Amino acid sequence: MDRVAFTLFGIDVMWYGILMATGMILGTIIAIKEAKRVGILEDDVLNLAIIAIPSGLLGARLYYVLFNWSYYSQNPSQILNFRGGGMAIHGALIGGILAGYIYTRIKKINFLKMADTVMIGMPLAQAIGRWGNFINGEAHGGPTNLPWGILVNGVRVHPTFLYESIWDLGLFIFLWIFRKKKQYEGQIIVYYITLYSLGRFFVEGLRTDSLMLGPLRMAQVISLVGVIGGIVCHIYLSKRNKKNNK
Repeated sequence: MDRVAFTLFGIDVMWYGILMATGMILGTIIAIKEAKRVGILEDDVLNLAIIAIPSGLLGARLYYVLFNWSYYSQNPSQILNFRGGGMAIHGALIGGILAGYIYTRIKKINFLKMADTVMIGMPLAQAIGRWGNFINGEAHGGPTNLPWGILVNGVRVHPTFLYESIWDLGLFIFLWIFRKKKQYEGQIIVYYITLYSLGRFFVEGLRTDSLMLGPLRMAQVISLVGVIGGIVCHIYLSKRNKKNNK
C-alpha cells in the first residue's frame, strides 16, 4: 500500500501522519467531553493539548533516537527528521505526562484528576495510529501459519500492529465504561499504564523490529516496569483514598 496519501504543494502527506493526527484529535475531543463531566475547564484541556502533543511527539522521537544512537551519532542531521520515521510510544507517554505535570503544577490543577481526564482517549488514539504501521509495512511479527497472518516481502507474519490495535481499542472501551465507577483520582491513568503495559509486553515478544538494550527488548522492560509500577500506585492511592475518607 502506498504510504503517501496525497501531495500538497510538493510535500508528500503520509497516511501515518494522517492517522496519528486523527487519533490525537479524537483523543482531545474525548478529553473535552470528560472534562465537562468532572468539572475541568475546556480551555485547560485545550491548552494542555497544545503543550503535551508536541512534547509527546518530541519525546517519541528522542526515545527512538536514544536507542539507535549508533546511527544518529553519525547522522545528527537526522535526529529531528520526524518524517523519516522512528517514533516510540513510551517516549511519547513520558514527554506528554511530564508536560502535563508541569502544566498542572503551574495552573494549580489536580494532576491526577487531569491525567484521568485526558488519558481515557489515549488508547483509542493508539488503536488508530497503529494502522499507520500496517500501511508502512512495519511493526509486524515473525513468520506464522495462522490464517490472519499478513504478507510482508512474500512471507506470512504476525500482524502485531493489529494485535495491539485490538488491545488498545478494548482498553479504551473498558476505561470509558469504568470512568464513572473509579474510586480515587488517578485510577484511570494507573489502569491505563498497567493494562497497556501488560498487553504490550506480550505483543512485543512477537515483533521483529524491537528497540533493543543489549539482549533485552526495551519495550518489554518498560512494560514490566509499567505493570509493577501500576500495581504499586494502585495499592498506594487506594490506601490513601480510604484513609482520607475515614
